[in-house]
Amino acid sequence: MNPNRPLSHAITAHPSRREFLGRAAAIAGAALVPRFAFAAEPSPRKIRVGIVGGRFGLGFQFHEHPNCIVEAVSDLRPERRAALQKTYRCDKAYESLEKLILDKNIEAVGIFTPAPDHVRHVVATLRAGKHALCAVPAAMTLEECRLLVDTVKQTGLTYMMAETSYYQQPTISARQFWQEKKFGEIFYCESEYHHAGLETLWWEKGKPTWRHGLAPMNYPTHCTAHLVSVTGERLTEVSCLGWGDDDPQLKGNPYNNPFWNETAFFKTNKGHPFRVAVYWKGAHRGGERAQWYGNKMSFFFPHPNGLGPVIVRTSGQKEKDAGGFERQLAAFEQYKQPEWWKTNMLPEPLRHDSGHHGSHTFLTHEFLDALVHNRQPTVNVYEAIAYTAPGIVAHQSALKGGEQMKIPSFDPV
Repeated sequence: MNPNRPLSHAITAHPSRREFLGRAAAIAGAALVPRFAFAAEPSPRKIRVGIVGGRFGLGFQFHEHPNCIVEAVSDLRPERRAALQKTYRCDKAYESLEKLILDKNIEAVGIFTPAPDHVRHVVATLRAGKHALCAVPAAMTLEECRLLVDTVKQTGLTYMMAETSYYQQPTISARQFWQEKKFGEIFYCESEYHHAGLETLWWEKGKPTWRHGLAPMNYPTHCTAHLVSVTGERLTEVSCLGWGDDDPQLKGNPYNNPFWNETAFFKTNKGHPFRVAVYWKGAHRGGERAQWYGNKMSFFFPHPNGLGPVIVRTSGQKEKDAGGFERQLAAFEQYKQPEWWKTNMLPEPLRHDSGHHGSHTFLTHEFLDALVHNRQPTVNVYEAIAYTAPGIVAHQSALKGGEQMKIPSFDPV
């Protein structure tokens, strides 16, 4: 979308004070309690959705969901509009988000536009009276985080961030283990998003795209969701270091970012450490994965070097280490990862594998089901900001050589 195009739509949804307070309480509750909910009872209601963004936006399943009608699609590029129409079997197309949100038949909008446009587009959508599902990250600055939260509160409408890590199959398992108290206390977690080669998306026909030089920690949510969505903890402090190599490709980027890779060490509100590594360059195998260490049980994502998902448990047995000292012998077992997308967590038409570890069908269903049943979605505005804001502060820390910095809270008091 055109980032210079002005938007000035009036807020069309005005909830009563009682409705607003009730929604605020529901948002707060949903944000702080990790969810592991199975699909609710079917409803005949149909949500008319508009989809904006003909690249990433092609990868969702709105047209398969029994509670959805794809009313219209939009992209600035004609070929991408055509691709959206073909994917979602939709006859109606608009040239821009600004035009699409004027369509009175549309109740909700899936926003899959460039990251720097997310808050501007979500705010416009909400002020036009539409609910919003938006790609990650939620925002690019702390000021945008505040604007997003305030707009959701003012309109009383539903916002959800489409964070894929929330519904990766191993993350769903970890959340179940946590709720069943199998971990005991998770005293440490680490997550990594390694994606070398993204610089191929920095340029198109010789011109820079929005991705050119994007700071790794400004795209943190694939990692931060691995802890926050499992335990409900909030990240309160961070020290982060960045690495760059003076590559000419980094020069002149709009973010003034000198780093290819950033490694952050967070502290949670429970005093636990959490390491996050987002790397765009280097000799690594790639992937989005996490490891949760508990005092009773630990759980490890599949490793790109070949080791599948595993569980380590404490046991009563002993062994001697290489130095001859006695220590507790850990019980090690392969974990057969359930394919949660085959279960009744999803309506039957969506029970197939999808993008990002099977997460896309879950994201599609969660957003629509929340609207149908008038409840808060899992990754509501407070949860989304809890994934996003820590990365923004982490990058600031990296620019200051790893200075320990406080992370503001945007949760309701």
